[in-house]
Amino acid sequence: MPAKGAQVDVIVGGGVVGLSVAWRMAREGRPVTVVDPAPGKGASYAAAGMLAPVSEVTYTEGPLLRLGVASLRRWPAFAAELAADAGFTGEGDATGLVTGPGAGTGSGAGAAPAEVRALDLRADGTLDVAFGADDMAALGELAAYMEKLDLPVERLTGRECRRLEPMLAPSVRGGLLAPGDAWVDPRRVTAALLAALERLDVPVVRARATGLLYEGGRVAGVRLAPPSSEPEHEHEHGRGEVPGEVRGERVVVAAGAWSSELAEVPVRPVKGQIMRLRSPQPLLRRCVRGTVHGSSVYLVPRGDGELVVGATQEEMGFDTKVTAGGLYELLRDARELVPGVTELEVADVVAGLRPGTPDNLPLIGPSGTPGLAFATGHHRGGVLLAPLTTAILLGEESELAALCAPGRFREIS
Repeated sequence: MPAKGAQVDVIVGGGVVGLSVAWRMAREGRPVTVVDPAPGKGASYAAAGMLAPVSEVTYTEGPLLRLGVASLRRWPAFAAELAADAGFTGEGDATGLVTGPGAGTGSGAGAAPAEVRALDLRADGTLDVAFGADDMAALGELAAYMEKLDLPVERLTGRECRRLEPMLAPSVRGGLLAPGDAWVDPRRVTAALLAALERLDVPVVRARATGLLYEGGRVAGVRLAPPSSEPEHEHEHGRGEVPGEVRGERVVVAAGAWSSELAEVPVRPVKGQIMRLRSPQPLLRRCVRGTVHGSSVYLVPRGDGELVVGATQEEMGFDTKVTAGGLYELLRDARELVPGVTELEVADVVAGLRPGTPDNLPLIGPSGTPGLAFATGHHRGGVLLAPLTTAILLGEESELAALCAPGRFREIS
């Protein structure tokens, strides 16, 4: 518990981003408190965990590419430190996290350390495939753009694609391999973050923040929903009385799609439906993606045989219903890429809300109001950008901070 009178940072949000910020602050000895009604159960729970700034590049998102590449470089050390702080190993631990045989081994890097394997951090690259002439032409243009930026990419024929991934459809005509791309299991990451925070004695108030507290022209904490409206509330790491407010020297809003309910920020919810399939043995070695029927679909393998298929992109407000139509589209498109997916067991279906911004860049750093900072608006890149987000907030990264400064939007400048 922070000492009485200590200058506490209050982190509102218990996803990968908010928990990462809290963990890194606590690691440096800074008093911190996390506020979230259900830590680890929001967009991070639904996410596939792709760490793929290269394969997701578009012609209009150069700044986002810079952020993603910089954050990906930080991920191996970030994962190793986190797993060690959480007490996780590759052999399993008290939380039941056990990696599958060979999980976390990258084709170019050899076997990863046990503490990294515990998070299922893998670096076997992303294979983007094409079916028709138009798809091939689009991949060719993308490859030229990536090569111009000196990004690692390999052009492949259909036969070369199937040599890498034998389960691909025979109709695949070619593809691009981004060998530096990686991915991680966000559910393991959030479990590790919560375990690390507990070991660091960081209070986690399991309650919903309903507003900001102001005092002397600055933000001085957050108000919490009454326990009667949130019966599941917990205080710290066990059940108990929940306070009506949490005060601090600074509030960091990391509430994802709900950030706009606490402050005037241009963050909107973007719905994504996703499904997890399971097989006794991994169906793919790499992340595979492609464009089918005009929509992008990806398949992300886990070391334990799970295969994540995603994701829809819907402007539906705060709706989180899983729909038959959404699941049908995911399976239909995934089957075009890898026909064998229809034989797999359905393990889980879920819908999450990504926090989108008008320019697709996150909001990271201080606002125009004293005592208030943001770590939100990461859209589909929250897991990827978590290490860089913490570095910016801790003042360790100044060069890229301007790209995601909240003050670029007039309403929060």
